[in-house]
Amino acid sequence: MSDTSPTTPDPEPFRVPDGDLDDLASTLAKTMAEVRRHGVILDRLGSEPDPAPAASQQADGASAAGAADPKQIDGPASVFILALGGEAYAVELTALSDWVNYLFLPVYGREISTTRPWCAQWHEHLEAVARLHALWLAWQQFTDTEAGLSGPSTWHRDHLDQTLAHLRAPDGPFAACATSANRLNHRVLATPAPEQSGVAA
Repeated sequence: MSDTSPTTPDPEPFRVPDGDLDDLASTLAKTMAEVRRHGVILDRLGSEPDPAPAASQQADGASAAGAADPKQIDGPASVFILALGGEAYAVELTALSDWVNYLFLPVYGREISTTRPWCAQWHEHLEAVARLHALWLAWQQFTDTEAGLSGPSTWHRDHLDQTLAHLRAPDGPFAACATSANRLNHRVLATPAPEQSGVAA
């Protein structure tokens, strides 16, 4: 007896409308940035030393919560990159570089010119690192859903525009660097020496 059951036709290929691709790409970029941010947090937590058990330090058996001194709690005093050192600085700079290279520059990089210089080795300019890190921290705050619908607009107005004005100014940190994409240059300008204040005898 032959099998007479109907065969199921192959499903039609699914196409995403072109208008939705931009939304998907934006969502994916935001998700990737969030994953990187969580990775940085996990790296920070993994690199911090484990605190000594409080019970062994309390001779009278007082609870750790009641006897903890806030001044002695381990951890960075600030999330700002210039306050970090060693491995913590390197981990934060790597995460910042991902954000700069994969989100900031493709969207806000603009053309390099004498009035808008840029340096491919921006991570060697401490002022640029500081400004970009502050911008990235603000981006994380103002693109979070808790920032509300006006969060991104606030980030553009209060943080991005100010950072770009200073960072890419003709006399900014990249003043001695590239003024053309075809003529790359890199030189960190010397900072003013601190004044030597001596006390007269």
